[in-house]
Amino acid sequence: MKVSFNLSQVKQRGWIDYLSEEDRAFLKRFLLSSGTLKELAAQYGISYPTVRLRLDRLIDKVRVVDSSRDMRHFETVLRSLYADGRVDAEAFRALLEAHQEEERDAARSA
Repeated sequence: MKVSFNLSQVKQRGWIDYLSEEDRAFLKRFLLSSGTLKELAAQYGISYPTVRLRLDRLIDKVRVVDSSRDMRHFETVLRSLYADGRVDAEAFRALLEAHQEEERDAARSA
């Protein structure tokens, strides 16, 4: 399967474009509850610490994406998935190293 993208379009994407629908729904509920985690926990039917963890992961994801303006799209998405807990540390490191090696090989070939 070939995946392609236009680099100029990637540069124009904002941090919110990297959030999943689930992230956006959580963020919307967070805003509508005036940032009250206790109320948000009640809405989701989960504990306060679980909501706090979800919010912390979302904050990490936004930080990663926002600070990755000079990164390639793949690396930004990979870091975002890691911040969201969807990729474990071992897989993250292996994928990032493989990507960086591929980038170096491409630069040497150019």
